[in-house]
Amino acid sequence: MKKIFLYIVAFLLSVSPGLLAQSRTNDIPVEQLPAGVKQVLEQYINILRSSQNLDECAARFVEVAGGSLVNEDGQTLRSSVKPYSLKKDFESIKFYAQPLKISRVNANPIASSSGFGPSAIRGKVYKIWLDKAAGQAGIAAPISIMIPEGHESIKTPKVVSIGSL
Repeated sequence: MKKIFLYIVAFLLSVSPGLLAQSRTNDIPVEQLPAGVKQVLEQYINILRSSQNLDECAARFVEVAGGSLVNEDGQTLRSSVKPYSLKKDFESIKFYAQPLKISRVNANPIASSSGFGPSAIRGKVYKIWLDKAAGQAGIAAPISIMIPEGHESIKTPKVVSIGSL
């Protein structure tokens, strides 16, 4: 019984890295990242780099945040965003290349949904990997930005996933 368990564990460990990795099937050249998406990404990175503290960062981030990062009103961050994912990005941005260096873009052609209530959005998501600064250990980290489709009032791209920097 012990041998079978060990074989199963060994098998799972050998295949899990491939299963956990983000597929490159829908990757696009970095140059094909839509201008509006790149602008929102740069705005988010600027907010992280130039804010004096986490409170200021959170107040400024609301304008580019969307989907499940905001409450139904679309004007305030969900209570878990600031102390966890935003805090992680705010504290870690110093380890990433400046100027910004995008190493990979994944553009899933299937529309996704994010959020709930009136601020819920649906659209194409661009998962954008940012490289670390020279000399910094670690791999590139993703930020996801959605271009909303068919929403009554939300028309511009919104950051929908953070906290990996």
